[in-house]
Amino acid sequence: MDKEDHAFYVVRKGNIVSIYRNFSDCQAQVSSSVCDPPVSVYKGYYLSKKTEDYLASHGVKNASYAINEGDVKEDLFGALVPCRFQEATNSTSVSTEGPKQPLNLGLTMEAQPLSHHQIQCIIEFDGASKGNPGKAGAGAVIRTIDGHVLCLLREGLGVVTNNVAEYRGLILGMKCALRKGFKHVRVTGDSQLVCMQVQGRWQTKHQNMIELCKEVKQLEKNFLSFQINHVRRDFNSLADVQANIGINLPAGQISEEQGQVY
Repeated sequence: MDKEDHAFYVVRKGNIVSIYRNFSDCQAQVSSSVCDPPVSVYKGYYLSKKTEDYLASHGVKNASYAINEGDVKEDLFGALVPCRFQEATNSTSVSTEGPKQPLNLGLTMEAQPLSHHQIQCIIEFDGASKGNPGKAGAGAVIRTIDGHVLCLLREGLGVVTNNVAEYRGLILGMKCALRKGFKHVRVTGDSQLVCMQVQGRWQTKHQNMIELCKEVKQLEKNFLSFQINHVRRDFNSLADVQANIGINLPAGQISEEQGQVY
């Protein structure tokens, strides 16, 4: 059997590594848009049973895998060669010219576009208002699906109500997830009003709530899947911290902190 029948593709963006078992799946993830952080694409052959078992032990058992970089051993995929973006998007085959040697995925990050059709994230949101209405802040947390914190977000809102702040926290998190290329999101927040209105289970009566809910619905259309659920306040403490930090920011100012794990 031709070795091309055993080819696989390794795509890294930030601290997420995705593995695709065929070229068409890999190609579907790559678009012409600019993304941040930069993306690297590599090609390898003969994904070993040991590697598949290792991936399965980390909860990735489907034809397309996604794994955190911290769980990627340096020799996990054997010999890989860089796959240039033009080759991954414009041709039916990928050049394998060049030295074949174990490649450290933490090195040589060439900027290449990628669309995260397979990668999921969790958005936690909250809002805080001192006075209701009063000086307010919005907060959001972006996590990997296994709970690692990717991004902490805070926004100063000026003087608004608590419900407005809650909506703004949700919008803040959704915009960040879209900017980072996520297409499958699960959202949690401790505002029952926001969660129920976005789900369409509660009626939206006040004009400012109507406009904010409409904005959420417009953002929702950009995701391939979207779920929002209400949680107790004690399960939303990190987003609450961000919202309270946001209170001290000037209106319209957004603060973003990357890559910490809690």
